[in-house]
Amino acid sequence: MIPIIGIVIVLGAIASGYMMEHGKFAVLFQPAELVIIFGAAIGTVVVANPLPTLIKIGNGIAGVFGGSTYTKALYLENLKMLYELFAHARKAGTAKLEEDVDHPEKSAIFSKYPKFMKSHHALHFLCDTLRTVVTGGVDPLEIDSMMEIDLEVHHKEMQEPIAALNTMADALPGLGIVAAVLGVVLCMGALGGPKEEIGAKVAAALVGTFLGILLCYGIFGPISGAMAKNSDAEGQYMGFLRMAALAFTKELSPILAVEMARRSIPPAVRPSFQEMEGSCRGGGKPASGGTPS
Repeated sequence: MIPIIGIVIVLGAIASGYMMEHGKFAVLFQPAELVIIFGAAIGTVVVANPLPTLIKIGNGIAGVFGGSTYTKALYLENLKMLYELFAHARKAGTAKLEEDVDHPEKSAIFSKYPKFMKSHHALHFLCDTLRTVVTGGVDPLEIDSMMEIDLEVHHKEMQEPIAALNTMADALPGLGIVAAVLGVVLCMGALGGPKEEIGAKVAAALVGTFLGILLCYGIFGPISGAMAKNSDAEGQYMGFLRMAALAFTKELSPILAVEMARRSIPPAVRPSFQEMEGSCRGGGKPASGGTPS
């Protein structure tokens, strides 16, 4: 919702200033210029990136307008899930935990948390790590190193669509100049004709430059920045799972393990210790808002 409000503010401010100078919106309506600029920009992205990256760009843009999923309520739910998982492992033994992480879709614990199950990378990250732990004989530092490598690879993968969209945004002003040059070519061809026609073609050429700069700095540049922030939020969430798994590897008690994970949550969405304890052990109230603790 907030990105939509931001775009409305950008377009509204430009339109208001234009109206204050008694501009005519009909002059700005140049579909041909938009087709040249936007079509060429999409073409450059398609040329430079494989299909999986193009799909991630679409998903990333949808994620910007859909809002962040990494809320205080989600973290609190995950803390409860981790507590149940670690308590189950301590009570029933690592053999039972191995069954859960080998087949999470059949696990009585994981099946209670469909949101986590839908986050495939997070699910595999946690299960693969715990599976390595229960095999035994692996030092916690080695486990942490493996998790760090996994997160580095995932972060690099998440940056690819952001970089691709940012490159497209940077190309838009240049493509606006291309559209403007084509407009000037048409204008030169109309020399000797009515001055109204020549004026209209000059205006259309200038609108091409205007659209290229506007789309870059007013639309796609900010969207790329918002995608980067969403990627950072996912990275923080994966770091939270990393701390939980590391605490389990060190054989901390379940409540201390989830407390260690809670401390790694960004303050804006971090549940309080009381909220976490109440949720894990029963009787807690659901989190609302993002008050830091």
